[in-house]
Amino acid sequence: MAFRALIVDDEPLARECIAALLETEVDISVVGECGDGKSAVRAIKVEKPDVVFLDIQLPEMDGFEILETLQQEQMPSIIFVTAFDRFALQGPRGRLLAKAGRGQTVP
Repeated sequence: MAFRALIVDDEPLARECIAALLETEVDISVVGECGDGKSAVRAIKVEKPDVVFLDIQLPEMDGFEILETLQQEQMPSIIFVTAFDRFALQGPRGRLLAKAGRGQTVP
């Protein structure tokens, strides 16, 4: 069974690149793409992806705010994708709510 993936990034080229990389993986099926926070929250609730490739800086709400709106049982695994060093280097400190795996929150 393939992992269901959702791609969330406000840059169309970034979404396209991530989708192209995932297309080569037989165990991953892209179930949708979103360009802003509000549509990402809706897509996560409707599509119920196993994993979300999530940009941090988005229109309407950022990646951290998206995660804060979800209930634990709705929370997919999260892979943050960002072009900003300050977020990439933030690691598990601050507001990082990334998931290490289903049911395991990074401290």
